[in-house]
Amino acid sequence: MLSYLISAVIICWLGIISMIIFRLRAHYYGLTTRTKKKNIDEVLDSILEKESVCENEIVLINKSLKQITSDNKKHFQKIGFLRFNPFDRVAGDQSFVISLLDAENSGLVLNFLYTREGVRIYAKQIKEGKAGEYDLSQEEKDVIKKAK
Repeated sequence: MLSYLISAVIICWLGIISMIIFRLRAHYYGLTTRTKKKNIDEVLDSILEKESVCENEIVLINKSLKQITSDNKKHFQKIGFLRFNPFDRVAGDQSFVISLLDAENSGLVLNFLYTREGVRIYAKQIKEGKAGEYDLSQEEKDVIKKAK
């Protein structure tokens, strides 16, 4: 009776070990046939090559992203708008000022003055939030502060 029990345990053990070996073998063949490699060493080498290529691409992408981010600071990001009435003889707030500034508060201010004779447009350069050559009017200073 004891010999039957030992034989049954050994047969079960061999069955379990055989299933594990067949699964590992199937997995191994799946790896080698899908990647068209002959053995597991070639599969691992190809994975390491692809990983190295991906690392290099990530470095290039990060460099490009930093360049784009630094270039983006030079584009107009802050816009301000203010309507005002510079003359009492003309009705309404038909004149207005627009500021176009980058991340460093540099850019330009456009002043549109509406008169009876027509519209006058004045442009002034702004560097780091301050006027370049010409003094700023109060409306122009206000629109620079208002720009977001």
